[in-house]
Amino acid sequence: MRTPMIAGNWKLHNTLAESVSLVTELKPAVAANQSVEIVVAPVYTALHQVAEALSGSNIKLAAQNCYPEPQGAFTGEVSPQLLLDVGCRYVIIGHSERRQLIGESDELINRKARALAEAGLGTILCVGETLEEREEDQMLDVLRRQVRCGLKNLTAAQMAGLVIAYEPVWAIGTGKTASDQQAQEAHAFIRALLTEYYDQQVAGVTRILYGGSVKPNNVDGLMSQPDVDGALVGGASLKAEDFARIVNFRAIG
Repeated sequence: MRTPMIAGNWKLHNTLAESVSLVTELKPAVAANQSVEIVVAPVYTALHQVAEALSGSNIKLAAQNCYPEPQGAFTGEVSPQLLLDVGCRYVIIGHSERRQLIGESDELINRKARALAEAGLGTILCVGETLEEREEDQMLDVLRRQVRCGLKNLTAAQMAGLVIAYEPVWAIGTGKTASDQQAQEAHAFIRALLTEYYDQQVAGVTRILYGGSVKPNNVDGLMSQPDVDGALVGGASLKAEDFARIVNFRAIG
């Protein structure tokens, strides 16, 4: 049985005061939900204050990125060890915005995955195709490459701390959402890859989240799919009422 995860990626939003206000409003709205793992990922500068605000709650803290070295002459970077020190339980890596805007390679993303596993932090590894890749029937090839490269040299034991987030790039911030069936198709393919690269046990316990314009009005259908184990939420996670409704989803069927 895979525990659903609903993770909110705040991206480059919210001051310190706004961040604390958001989680303060969110906490009572989701406090009764013990069946979903709830995660929020603020900007770096708000991590410490949000960690304090979340103390004693059922909401876990994540960072939006990391650098794959514990320390050194890496100006402007933040290590897994520092994120663990501030109270993070998870780190998001491989987000399409990092791949496209910053130019992060599959190799760098894999280095991050291995560094996070070695540091004892949970990983949310993002994969997904662009609209052009989907229209050119390259979706499965893209997913195979990103999953294979992202998980390179990770052991089955290390996979216990890793979550995969499928985010069709064409559905991020556009208002478009993959249909329930499209999401299920991609998630089932990713799970089949995990069986191929590891075994059925690893594939059966690894959670695969959907991340592409998840909103209160579409989460129920998405969560009714057998291989959709949760959501990586962008814009809707910036409103406590909307994010709470997603956390408290009611799967159809």
